[in-house]
Amino acid sequence: MINDFQIQGCRKKQRDAQRQVYEYLAPKLYRTCKRYLKKEEEIEEVLADAFYTVFTKIEQLKENYAFEAWARKITVNQCLLQLKRNVNFNLYLEDTSVYLHPETVAATQLEEEDLLKLLDLIPEGCKTIFNLFVIEGYGHKEIAAMLQISEGTSKSQLNVAKTKLKELINKFYYQNAK
Repeated sequence: MINDFQIQGCRKKQRDAQRQVYEYLAPKLYRTCKRYLKKEEEIEEVLADAFYTVFTKIEQLKENYAFEAWARKITVNQCLLQLKRNVNFNLYLEDTSVYLHPETVAATQLEEEDLLKLLDLIPEGCKTIFNLFVIEGYGHKEIAAMLQISEGTSKSQLNVAKTKLKELINKFYYQNAK
């Protein structure tokens, strides 16, 4: 856990405190990036940008207890910036062909890693909105503002994401569990 001493050290630009914060937060923020981005080089670039922002904007943090949530929000915003360069959130593919190897989902219980693999198989716009709504807890109004789309588009994309995930889970998870 990150303590007030480490946060104060980061405010004073102390490398040791920054290293400790990085070592603690990097795996968590990496997983956040992985939910939004597929390419390893993009994930690493966004993670580096997120930590740069955290360490250079730390004076904007009002309450130390909110540090982790604040850093995660910065990371999500960095992921969205990256996605906006490449994804049209107003479009989605009606029929997405999916090819999974049988060993992809072999356990009898759906695990987080399995869900992340399935999320990678749905269109980027749907996946991003699913992450923002279901995992990050944003509302459709906030998502629409962040992605510069209508609330209706956000709702539609979420519905498509849920439908496609259900189909994928039923097709590849429960089918293999029998």
